[in-house]
Amino acid sequence: MSQSEPVTQTAAVDRLAVRVTKDAARQIRGGHPWVFNNSITSLKPGGKPGGKAGDLAVIFDERREFMAIGLYDPDSAISIKILHHGKPVQIDSSFWTQRLTAAQELRLGAFDPTHTTGYRCVHGENDSLPGLVLDRYADTYVLKLYSAAWFPHLEQILSSIAEVFDPTAVVLRLARGLQNPGQQFLFRGAALRDGVALFGELPEQAVAFIENDLRFEADVIHGQKTGFFLDQRDNRARVRSLAQGSRVLDVYCCTGGFSVNAAAGAAALVHSVDISAAAIDSAKRNMARNAGRAAVRACTHQVSVGDAMTVMSQMIEAGRLFDMVIVDPPSFASKQDQIDGALRAYGKLTELAVRLLNSGGMLVQASCSARVTSEQFMESVGDAAYRSGVQLDGISHTTHAIDHPDTFPQGAYLKAIFARVLPLR
Repeated sequence: MSQSEPVTQTAAVDRLAVRVTKDAARQIRGGHPWVFNNSITSLKPGGKPGGKAGDLAVIFDERREFMAIGLYDPDSAISIKILHHGKPVQIDSSFWTQRLTAAQELRLGAFDPTHTTGYRCVHGENDSLPGLVLDRYADTYVLKLYSAAWFPHLEQILSSIAEVFDPTAVVLRLARGLQNPGQQFLFRGAALRDGVALFGELPEQAVAFIENDLRFEADVIHGQKTGFFLDQRDNRARVRSLAQGSRVLDVYCCTGGFSVNAAAGAAALVHSVDISAAAIDSAKRNMARNAGRAAVRACTHQVSVGDAMTVMSQMIEAGRLFDMVIVDPPSFASKQDQIDGALRAYGKLTELAVRLLNSGGMLVQASCSARVTSEQFMESVGDAAYRSGVQLDGISHTTHAIDHPDTFPQGAYLKAIFARVLPLR
């Protein structure tokens, strides 16, 4: 296919009859939302040979009875994203509306709109809409897609979003794998691309929203993920409750969520570190947005642009010490063969962090890699602390908030440690 030849993704989808291995069938009966390509034993397309992205894959058991239905994605190792298990259903506008309504009801009462206007409305597989995320920032919603299988259904999905959530605007964000200049996907006659408005007007600047009474901005067009890391909301609030009088180091600070919360919690000093100058600029603006608070005005805010480990090493050489060190890195393991390297990186970060902490100081360290288990992460951090001649005391573990539910093993990606760092006894 030539680069100039667009692909219209508004055509009717086909239905595919699918049979899978016994092990895959067992997992499907258990409610798992994924079917891998090597688990498919038979696929009979109703349209183009081999099926196309977005076709409805109907999975039958060994007795040819219905098991599940999902979206077919021939270009992904996860070939079928399951939408529904059990009895047959019709996948249409009513189905999408029901799914979005169920996600909305799960979050009803969780957020007072006078205190929080930024949260996740749909969390992909965990809300039975695999490969689709919907985040809210005030009245602007960001729809992020991780699979081309959603494109043929986009018109219906958008209509249901408008019905259920009543947004002012909906901005589309695409996973990197969908940002392919060699292939265009048409929607309403125009090529889909990352950062376009599907509904309403595209914001001219970062979108302002509120989280636990603090003010932030989200770059919904160019920012990471959907513009802000909403999954750490509860951990940020906890940092705020622990920060009074502290000197706080926030590495991998991104747009300053933890930094602002520490300042709002009456930290004496907050030092924000990120390799992105744009992220640091956003962190500064977010701090300024909250300058109406006396605690934020009184807090000294310092910043460094640079690699986290390099900056931390320089601080150690300079004799810097803090009462709280927050380490919230990006995912180090997007592939299975990267897990060992990720664990080494977590350990190295722990070794650096504890050397920057006063005795009795607080280590806050997180992992957002689903491939690294909670047990592996905790062991890596604990072992690194021991090698550094300290122990972690009063350890508490945190995980997902209500707007980021985890309903299957691979969905439990976020894990964090809060622990006091003390000399070994």
